[in-house]
Amino acid sequence: MLLRIVLYGDPVLETVCEPVNEDEFGKPQLRRLVSDMFETMYDAEGVGLAAPQVGLLKRLTVIDCSGPDTRSEPQVLINPEIVSSDGEQVGTEGCLSIPGFTGKVTRPATVRARFRRVDGSHGEVEATGLLARAICHENDHLNGVLFLSHLGTLKRGLIKKKIRNLARQGEWS
Repeated sequence: MLLRIVLYGDPVLETVCEPVNEDEFGKPQLRRLVSDMFETMYDAEGVGLAAPQVGLLKRLTVIDCSGPDTRSEPQVLINPEIVSSDGEQVGTEGCLSIPGFTGKVTRPATVRARFRRVDGSHGEVEATGLLARAICHENDHLNGVLFLSHLGTLKRGLIKKKIRNLARQGEWS
C-alpha cells in the first residue's frame, strides 16, 4: 500500500524519532510497514525513505541504491546507529519530502552502522559511496535533521523561500 509522503514544513520531519520497541520485532504490522515503505519509496523513485517521511516517529529506514530497473539491494535498518565514519564525499542530494530541490552535501565516504532487522536480529554494514550517503541521509531524518541543514545559508534560504512561495500558491501541501 502506498503511504503519503510528508512534505517539508510538517513538524514530524524535524522531530527526533523513538526506537522501535522490542515487542514490535517480528510482528506482521512491522513487516507490513516495511513493505509499504519500500513500495512508497520505489513509486517515488527514491533510494531511501525514513519512517518520519510517512508520518511515523519510529527509528526505521528502508534503502535500495540499486536503481529503478533492478531494485535488487533492499536494506532495512531499524534503530540504526552510525558507529564510525571516515573520509569525505561531496554529492548532490535531494529528498522525497522536499521534491524538486537538490543541493551539494558533504558526507562521510565510508560509514559503519549497526542496526536491527525486522525479525529483531542484529546487523552491521560497512558502506561506501551512495549507500554511505543514503545511510547518513536517512539517519539524519531519524534525528529530525533535513539535508537542507547541510547546505550553505544562501542555498538553504533560497530553497525555503521557493517552498514558501509554492505554499502560498497552494502548490505545496
